[in-house]
Amino acid sequence: MGRLFWKFFLSILLAQIAATVGIGGAIWLKNRASAQERRLDIDTGPPAEMAIEAAAATLDAGGPAALSRLLDTMGRHRVFAVDGAGRELLGRIVDPAMLAEARALLRKGDIRVVRKVTMPDGRQFLLFLPARQRQGGLDARDAAPLLPGMASRRPPPPEARQPRAGDPGTREPRDPGRRPRPLTPFIPLAAAVLASLLFAALLAWYFARPIRSLRQAFEAASQGDLAPRFHHARIGGDELSDLGRDFDRMTARLRSLMDGQTRLLHDVSHELRSPLARLQAAIGLAHQRPERMAASLERIERESIRMDKLVGELLTLSRLEAGALAAERQEIDVAELIDQIVADAQFEAAAQGRSVVRHGEADVTLLGEPDLLARAIENVVRNAIKHSRDGGIVVVEVRTVGARLYVRVLDRGPGVAAADLATIFQPFFRSSGTEKDVEGHGLGLAIAQQVVQQHGGSIGATNRDDGGLCVEIVLPLD
Repeated sequence: MGRLFWKFFLSILLAQIAATVGIGGAIWLKNRASAQERRLDIDTGPPAEMAIEAAAATLDAGGPAALSRLLDTMGRHRVFAVDGAGRELLGRIVDPAMLAEARALLRKGDIRVVRKVTMPDGRQFLLFLPARQRQGGLDARDAAPLLPGMASRRPPPPEARQPRAGDPGTREPRDPGRRPRPLTPFIPLAAAVLASLLFAALLAWYFARPIRSLRQAFEAASQGDLAPRFHHARIGGDELSDLGRDFDRMTARLRSLMDGQTRLLHDVSHELRSPLARLQAAIGLAHQRPERMAASLERIERESIRMDKLVGELLTLSRLEAGALAAERQEIDVAELIDQIVADAQFEAAAQGRSVVRHGEADVTLLGEPDLLARAIENVVRNAIKHSRDGGIVVVEVRTVGARLYVRVLDRGPGVAAADLATIFQPFFRSSGTEKDVEGHGLGLAIAQQVVQQHGGSIGATNRDDGGLCVEIVLPLD
């Protein structure tokens, strides 16, 4: 288990223990208060009220002698009558705590269960009924001295005596020790702590497991292993699962960029190797045949121009991908821009036996970089001219729909295989149907895509139903 697991585990466990102790303590205090209320030394039930009422009426009417005779005849509910000196009328020993509780109830005004009666001679008696467990008080009149300062309890009345074992018609008394003992507060508390321990362990494991998997995935990625790891994982729909899927998308993007870089280096080396080989051949031919020096120099110049163009396009593409050409934008007159592109393309196409026509109007303006945008559209038009057949017509359609500008370039060339439509905008791409004598390095459409994307637009290609290719550029006008 990792350090994160123990942090989760201990934090959750401490929170659970604190909650358990707090709730358990509150319940224990409440139960303790309730138990103390139930352990009152004074009987407050309805029978006690009736006994107190009868004792008070007897004392008020007949005096202490009448009350004494009444108390002698009473069984369970034998009321205590305590005078001002703390002596009980029948000589029973009164617990000081019980007497203090009776006086406290009297001060609260509870005269139903505690009554204070004043006699004509000024003597005062406090009448109250002890609780059942307190009714076995010592009776000084019947007590025999056992030891100095001690007295035995008054024997209970016959009806209250417990039957002895072996007496006919009696049952064995139930052993008080066999009664179930109540649970102490520590047993529920220990059970709650154990449950919290298990819950904390499960929750910490639930959080630590995917994070540990992510750590292993990052470790593998740092060593070059970019294989997807969480794409098929079914570990729930929480944020940790989303993080794993985001990691897979990140590694897929990195893998794509690395593959693209490797492919780009391979394509660049391949594209540079051919003109360099032709340059070396032309130089060797010039040395061997001085009389053909002019033709060799012309070949060298042509290959140098081609290499310079390739290097320039590579630099432009690299800067576009790095975002280094994001100059200050300005308003562009779309109609004027398209007219200039079509005019230049028509001049170039006429030399190759093809033509370029324009359809539609777009008298609008947009914010952008005129040189880059013109180069992007021009690359698409030139690409259509290169791949058109002799005598073919390249159509440039311009229209606006809402706040968007649509520029479509249509040709009657061989088109592109359906599997290659999504990859023709990659650097150095050449379709399998491209003729070998078509000039170019396969960077024009890649540059156009970068320019259009930097202007917030999109570019795509589709095959025409009756043959040829359609490249559509969509640019926002806002």
